[in-house]
Amino acid sequence: MNENSRIAVAELVGTMFLVVGGCGTAVFAADHVGYFGVATAFGLSLLIMAYTIGPVSGCHVNPAVTLGLVIAGKVEAAKLPYYWAGQVVGGLLGGLLLFIVFQPNDHLTRGGFATNGYGAHSPGGYPLISVIVIEVLMTALLLFVVLGTTHPKFPVAAGGLAVGGALWLIHLISIPISNTSVNPARSLAVAPFADGSFAFQQLWAFILFPMVGGAIGAVIWKFVVGPDADPQIGMEAGIGEPGTAG
Repeated sequence: MNENSRIAVAELVGTMFLVVGGCGTAVFAADHVGYFGVATAFGLSLLIMAYTIGPVSGCHVNPAVTLGLVIAGKVEAAKLPYYWAGQVVGGLLGGLLLFIVFQPNDHLTRGGFATNGYGAHSPGGYPLISVIVIEVLMTALLLFVVLGTTHPKFPVAAGGLAVGGALWLIHLISIPISNTSVNPARSLAVAPFADGSFAFQQLWAFILFPMVGGAIGAVIWKFVVGPDADPQIGMEAGIGEPGTAG
């Protein structure tokens, strides 16, 4: 198996795990653990995968993260399709697995099935403009932290803790607003399994604005760090490798 194939498979497994861990907690256990528990599940899922597949692909598990790393010069643009393919397929596989598990409980209502939404489909009833701002802001913050782990002075072993903690905090802030995407693959993963068509009708926002936020975060990072950014090209730009990001 060549390097690009390993990247795609690692990202597939990692994104599937993120969806099963985070969205699975939202679907099956939100009534018991609340927003705090769901946020913790997403943060832990990323942290665990960071130390598991980080040495292989960098554990981006998020198309917006990969885009930001390409813009920042940390990953070769030619590798982007392999990352995105693995992330999208892995996310959809994770969503399908959750749906299969859910099926024996036909007396339950799927509802949003951990989907993202705005307006009537926002957990707190927030309008589109609020969702745009929070998704762009939170994804930019995630990229800023991810790129922070690529700095030569950053302690390598702490990469997973930094990005897992960032994702945890991001969910604590934004679950009530948009149910937290900051990851187009995570949003696409569960949209096909929600009741009704709203998830697909609103999905565009959770593909577009996390991508915008990822690009903004990368641009800000490059401006702040400047010549000390120490670009690292290749699959090494990921959690779990010296001076890398996730």
